[in-house]
Amino acid sequence: VLMFSATLRLSEKFILLLILSAFITLCFGAFFFLPDNSKHKRFDLAKHPGGQSDFNRYRHNFGPPIIGIGVDKSYSVNLISHTRTHRMMKHAWDSYRQYGWGHNELKPLAKKGHSTNIFGNSQMGATIVDALDSLYMMGLHDEFKDGQEWIEQNLDFSVNAEVSVFEVNIRFIGGLLAAYYLSGQEVFKVKAVQLAEKLLPAFNTPTGIPWAMVNLKSGVGRNWGWASAGSSILAEFGTLHMEFVHLTYLTGNPAYYQKVMHIRKLLAKMDRPNGLYPNYLNPRTGRWGQHHTSVGGLGDSFYEYLLKAWLMSDKTDTEARKTYDDAIEAIERHLIRKSNGGLTFIGEWKNGHLERKMGHLTCFAGGMFALGADGSPDDKAGHYLQLGAEIAHTCHESYDRTVLKLGPEAFKFDSGLEAVAVRQNEKYYILRPEVIETYWYMWRFTHDPKYRQWGWEAAQAIDKYCRVSGGFSGVKDVYSSNPTYDDVQQSFFLAETLKYLYLLFSSDDLMPLESWVFNTEAHPLPVLHLANLTLPGSQAQR
Repeated sequence: VLMFSATLRLSEKFILLLILSAFITLCFGAFFFLPDNSKHKRFDLAKHPGGQSDFNRYRHNFGPPIIGIGVDKSYSVNLISHTRTHRMMKHAWDSYRQYGWGHNELKPLAKKGHSTNIFGNSQMGATIVDALDSLYMMGLHDEFKDGQEWIEQNLDFSVNAEVSVFEVNIRFIGGLLAAYYLSGQEVFKVKAVQLAEKLLPAFNTPTGIPWAMVNLKSGVGRNWGWASAGSSILAEFGTLHMEFVHLTYLTGNPAYYQKVMHIRKLLAKMDRPNGLYPNYLNPRTGRWGQHHTSVGGLGDSFYEYLLKAWLMSDKTDTEARKTYDDAIEAIERHLIRKSNGGLTFIGEWKNGHLERKMGHLTCFAGGMFALGADGSPDDKAGHYLQLGAEIAHTCHESYDRTVLKLGPEAFKFDSGLEAVAVRQNEKYYILRPEVIETYWYMWRFTHDPKYRQWGWEAAQAIDKYCRVSGGFSGVKDVYSSNPTYDDVQQSFFLAETLKYLYLLFSSDDLMPLESWVFNTEAHPLPVLHLANLTLPGSQAQR
């Protein structure tokens, strides 16, 4: 009898364990494999122009991201990576909140606020505005609310400060518009429009090409002294289109749309040496400055915004697409080469010859080529997807060939050296996002697991070598095992680097690319379905 009752007790325990394990399995199965009801519904802004009820429905559909979809071997890495990226964001934000609140950026070693000349002498809370949509996507809603309250109470643009038109547009207007579209909070739209009105005087030039800087109080503009005899910069005046089209759409004021379309029309009339766009244009004379062409710094986002203007218009802005295709064709012919070691790189055209050097900033182009592959002329979609993969591989090599496994600011392809920085002043890493940005786009279009693996390597390296007690800092030499810090936590680290890492390890249902277009600061703006809508001051879309 005793043996029977002991056996029964063991049986009962075994059955209980079976039931418990089945319950746990069911829970995990439901979490990872049931249909994803967080899937974003594609909404038609043309049918709901700014209606609050539409934003309420849209916010409801935004939902939390479902991660780790699928049962491939990378699943556990994705979950760990996703969590780690979330923690990195929390550390960066909490450090800024504690030591630099209200300042533009943070000095994480000195544990105090930081600013640069692109923001003038003002304390405009650049990190707060830049980080808002990242916080929202990651479900950090208390932090998002703190940022919103600071903006409501403190963000003032009537200050005597000379700011970069380009930087303020992509970080502030882009960040505020994205926060508005994600949350529906009216304050973000109001602030974006207030700031945009302060930027309009920058366009008061003989040609309509805006000055690089404008004083927010006086409206007086000027250009950088170093920029080719007072020229404006291609990547600066050519990176306004996305935000300004949305401003016209939301406000009904045609001025914003007209300003950026005027720039496009002026450029279309100009001769281009070898089909290439020089980086400098004089706003007084309307003539090109020195013939220096780059897909990196000074040129990069001009090409990006041609493609994204087409995507943002729901692929109706065929003029933008044609201009992009023509520019990329010239870039392929004159700037893209393969090294002796088989690495595809994008050089820079200077004074009639090709400099075999590629910047970290140029690494965004891998993602751009992949994003623009669909819709390419002459059935070249496969070619451009492959080109994107080759650029991604080259940029990964620039990381892999360093001690810290973080990429240098620029790297050469000559004298037997490939994808390696030569000059000391090009060996730094300042928390830049472009390589990870390309990994994300390549992952979205190919689902090749190597892109998540490469992103995981980068995340681990950043967390190991750039994390300090007061936030994250850039490092001065990625080839040194004992690097020194630059003591700056850039606002774009929260806006771009951590966001792209988070998206890389998330389901494609989080911010689907058929519904959202990311500006050059990684702020997502929705596709505008303009088939039945004409923007004020525009011609009907073709």
